[in-house]
Amino acid sequence: MTDQLWITGDPDADALLSDDAFALLVGMLLDQQYPMEHAFAGPRKIRDRLGSIDPRAVAEADPDAFVMLATTPPAIHRYGRSMAARVQDLARVVVDEYDGDATRIWTAPGADGAPTGAEVLARLRALPGYGDQKARIFLALLGKQRGVQPAGWREAAGHYGDEGSRRSIADVTSPESLAEVRTFKKAQKAAAKAAKA
Repeated sequence: MTDQLWITGDPDADALLSDDAFALLVGMLLDQQYPMEHAFAGPRKIRDRLGSIDPRAVAEADPDAFVMLATTPPAIHRYGRSMAARVQDLARVVVDEYDGDATRIWTAPGADGAPTGAEVLARLRALPGYGDQKARIFLALLGKQRGVQPAGWREAAGHYGDEGSRRSIADVTSPESLAEVRTFKKAQKAAAKAAKA
């Protein structure tokens, strides 16, 4: 387990991601059509502007004011308006279904006691803004860097859980690994483009 995450390169933003599970969940939500390190800096911007990144404070914020907060330069995302709504939707689910504690997504008991990797994956998939791939990447991030390793987590995470891979944010621990992940993603895009041609 990594004590301190290295995702954004900004010590304050990375400390928040390391210390606050909801902030990390929001960063992953924002990691879409936007550079990884900027997406994961979004939670710090929210905290600094709202005064809190607590799910209850986010959920209860006035939607129009929250959009303004999210879109004020530097915005939390390229699509700040729509992402503001998703962040608030995510906060409401964490409040309503997990009593405001994001860690319960991966710690609350499953069908037979401790949740399995498959159960955690299903919970992540059910979150607003989390599709299958994002859920698998976040599960891999939990397993590889946060010490959250429910039974079968690598299998549930798919290739994102592979030891030594450089596929996603789950593998970013330094500027060098960020560059390696970027290289992998570019190669994947080029292969997909070539397959269509």
